[in-house]
Amino acid sequence: MLLAAVVAVAAVVVGVRWVVGLGPSIDPDSRPDQAALGPVLLVPGYGGSRESLGALAARIEATGREAEVLTLAGDGTGDLAAQVEVLDEAVDDRLAAGAPSVDVVGYSAGGVVAGLWVARADGAARARRVVTLGSPLNGTTVAAAGAASAPDACPVACRQLAPGSAELAELARAGVGGALPWLSIWTADDQTVTPPDSARLAGAVNVELQSVCATSRVAHSGLPTDQAVTGLVLRGISADPLAPPTDCAALRAAATG
Repeated sequence: MLLAAVVAVAAVVVGVRWVVGLGPSIDPDSRPDQAALGPVLLVPGYGGSRESLGALAARIEATGREAEVLTLAGDGTGDLAAQVEVLDEAVDDRLAAGAPSVDVVGYSAGGVVAGLWVARADGAARARRVVTLGSPLNGTTVAAAGAASAPDACPVACRQLAPGSAELAELARAGVGGALPWLSIWTADDQTVTPPDSARLAGAVNVELQSVCATSRVAHSGLPTDQAVTGLVLRGISADPLAPPTDCAALRAAATG
């Protein structure tokens, strides 16, 4: 059961408390052009299931953007460094093909991969924006419990998602949320990323879904397909500046085109 819960750490979350944190000051001139929309790379979470992000990728493509769900190394439960390399190679391929930049959407542990990539691979100069969904950017106690009580069921990536891990400490030191426009979304109903606001990232625009859609009941696994979350993602990767949403109905309408 614990492993299944940790696998679910590959989820997408949308919240609606747009709280801009205090990240490092980055020269805007060094960032990619916010008006030049390139391809979107979607990074699955723990376990590497591509199916979880298929519907979201299809909706992004319906807007005229190229979208690809990455295939993670192995089964997506090994060292997160290997997943960072997969993302880095995909970005290199798009830029070499002439893309002005990329947008990265990370679901659950995929958001941690995105953050490590920004920190290690000059991501702020190569990605236009990052959107993370239900990502344990400060760790999840589910992983910590697994590492402590069932270590054989908690592979390397699981242990790296426990609060206080070297990888999460690296994210905090790097201040990735202030390095480029970053939207972090989560749901108050998350029982995989615990506490749910572990998705909060200093320097990012932080959104709890229920702060916009008060009656929403969305679990971790439901984030990538929830209409309001999809609407938030589409806004997050648009050419418009990141701004606090206030209309739940408009978000859901955007998800259906």
